[in-house]
Amino acid sequence: MNSNQKRRILMVDDDRKLCALVRDYLDPLGFHVDLRHAGDEGLKQALAEKYDAVILDVMMPGMDGIEVLRELRKKSDVPVLMLTALGEESDRIVGLEIGADDYLPKTFSSRELLARLRAVTRRSLRAPEPSATTDLVAGNLRVNVASHVALLDDTSLELTALEFAILVSLMKAKGRVKTREALIEEVSERRFDVFDRSIDVHISSLRKKLLDDPREPKFIRTVRGVGYTLGEPLTGDAR
Repeated sequence: MNSNQKRRILMVDDDRKLCALVRDYLDPLGFHVDLRHAGDEGLKQALAEKYDAVILDVMMPGMDGIEVLRELRKKSDVPVLMLTALGEESDRIVGLEIGADDYLPKTFSSRELLARLRAVTRRSLRAPEPSATTDLVAGNLRVNVASHVALLDDTSLELTALEFAILVSLMKAKGRVKTREALIEEVSERRFDVFDRSIDVHISSLRKKLLDDPREPKFIRTVRGVGYTLGEPLTGDAR
């Protein structure tokens, strides 16, 4: 398999030894990895070339990973896997809020990196389902799975691959509650952790793009202690 047939990955991290180890590990597994060791260089490269995913370190001198991601999301929806210092939940939450698809602590194992990377690239490469030719509709919100387009009042929404996957999942389950566990395992293809707030952060970002007030939601409603639903107005404990 030559590099043109491999999934193209850009890794932006100032730890050159780690970058080399990741590249050597992923290369025989079907990934071609380009390396950049500064935030500004990584941003320039990410915008200049087409990649299937970007591995982005948060802590870098100069332009850090959060700023790189913020600027990248203005022009690109490429899947981004953030690398964070162990225990730095604030970095993970901020990264997810501005458009990261997933994150890993810097103490990651090679197998976990591979699993997360395959998941984020699979979402962006996934072929449309045979039944996806019909639009999913909820009021003035329309989603076409085949073309990967979401429209609100005929205005296209700029969604990340994971936000789009969450929206499609909720719209397909219209009127039924999707648990946090089900959403995490379905859209990120990893096991649910009760302390994992990633789905909540992605839902919050999605609500903002849908102009949805969480206090009086029109689209996505929280069912306390359970998960989320999208559909007709609910009564009782749903908000």
